[in-house]
Amino acid sequence: MMRTRPLKVALLGCGVVGSEVARIMTTQADDLAARIGAPVELAGVAVRRPDKVREGIDPALVTTDATALVKRGDIDVVVEVIGGIEPARTLITTAFEHGASVVSANKALLAEDGTTLYAAAERHGQDLYFEAAVAGAIPLVRPLRESLAGDSVNRVLGIVNGTTNFILDRMDTLGSGYSEALDEATALGYAEADPTADVEGFDAAAKAAILAGIAFHTRVGLDDVHREGITEITTADLASAQRMGCTVKLLAICERAADGRSVTARVHPAMIPLGHPLASVREAYNAVFVEAAAAGQLMFYGPGAGGAPTASAVLGDLVAVCRNKVAGAVGPGESAYTQLPVSPMGEVVTRYHISLDVADKPGVLAQVATVFAEHGVSIDTVRQTGKDGEASLVVVTHRALDSALSGTVEALRGLDTVRGVASIMRVEGE
Repeated sequence: MMRTRPLKVALLGCGVVGSEVARIMTTQADDLAARIGAPVELAGVAVRRPDKVREGIDPALVTTDATALVKRGDIDVVVEVIGGIEPARTLITTAFEHGASVVSANKALLAEDGTTLYAAAERHGQDLYFEAAVAGAIPLVRPLRESLAGDSVNRVLGIVNGTTNFILDRMDTLGSGYSEALDEATALGYAEADPTADVEGFDAAAKAAILAGIAFHTRVGLDDVHREGITEITTADLASAQRMGCTVKLLAICERAADGRSVTARVHPAMIPLGHPLASVREAYNAVFVEAAAAGQLMFYGPGAGGAPTASAVLGDLVAVCRNKVAGAVGPGESAYTQLPVSPMGEVVTRYHISLDVADKPGVLAQVATVFAEHGVSIDTVRQTGKDGEASLVVVTHRALDSALSGTVEALRGLDTVRGVASIMRVEGE
């Protein structure tokens, strides 16, 4: 039997995502009620600009006082899509204090201070759901929290930022320069006016922190994630990758150590073989691999951003949280029982592609190979081209410690035959 009293929802933010959430709540009200077991009512919308016309939203619901809205006491669920750290953190914790569960898309806040939010939700017996914070419409958080709760996840590897994937895809397939590809991404709405969060890897790093924490049942903060962006990637890097039968992607990689005693989380550009499924992820799409002990390798693929895809994830969480309200239950909270340390990037083992500008004369290759050997870095392949006294030397290593590679590069820079280090890139996805 359906409950007649509606569940009241407060919406914080009514931009691209928030307006789509409100639209779906209105146009699909009957279906949502049938799925939840109770009607759902939009009880208030907090915005910064109240005079803006918002199609389909009753102006009487609009307020600039978000604090008063979450303190009302009759609100069952707060949907937070304003982003940022404050006032979002205070509004969310206040919502918990006043008896409301929370659905959030705020990756930055969850990565920086998820522990506070989890604790507040548990203290007040409320839900905190955040599927939309990672990879847009792709169901990823709930499978990790619930579907794989009985398994042991060893690795999460994927493309979690659509803007950077679009830029790198254009550079690879069309030969566009970085600036040209970024301009196209901006014109199409894939990149913000200030693209720093995307192109410098901050967005992907926040998602990596969230995914690592859930996957490995430990607390991983934004500061624990090694981060590199794509602003230094050149068409020459893409061309070099193509010669190796690879392409370049910005990857989020979260791994449990082989001995199970630590984890790593990192975001950086990497070459991956064209035969790897991630190599075929085009334009602004996202794709994530999850490797678990029993389940094996799972792949999640789809649009990682945009109003409608993100709203889909928000609405999925809203339905789940409302069902819990109807049943008088609470969903899964934080699971951080393992308390595993997060190892620094220097302890990560991977392959490397190093491009050197060197003097074109006998003995250079022997000098370079000696430096690699002295630092315990084994060489897989070498390719040398050159003329008129200048040459390019491309070295691909076997797997080595990041710290060992760093020492190798510093030593190479000290050779009088090495004019410069053109690029260094990791090789993943073997």
